[in-house]
Amino acid sequence: MKNFVQPGETITVQAPTGGIVSGAAVSIGSLFGVAAFSSPAAAPVEIVTEGVFDLSKTSGDTFSAGDKAYWNATTKLVTSTATSNLWIGVVTQGANGGAATVRVRLNQHPI
Repeated sequence: MKNFVQPGETITVQAPTGGIVSGAAVSIGSLFGVAAFSSPAAAPVEIVTEGVFDLSKTSGDTFSAGDKAYWNATTKLVTSTATSNLWIGVVTQGANGGAATVRVRLNQHPI
């Protein structure tokens, strides 16, 4: 196909204000991914948009395998609260309220 651009598992975007460190989650509008490497603000950075990642979560939120995971762009943490947050994927391994991270399979979904 002459109109094919790329598979899309990794997308190059502009690093957010303050820059980004490798392994950190980033959202740009409805696009969500995990930085493949560190990059200063406004520089190009590749984000991985598919796969399973351990991501920092909101303290007190409890997850079971199969639960939907949402991104709170204000706190920059995964949350179980859907309201006003971006759906980013599905939890693959439960996490109790005291856990610092939750394992999430990133989902590509229609916007």
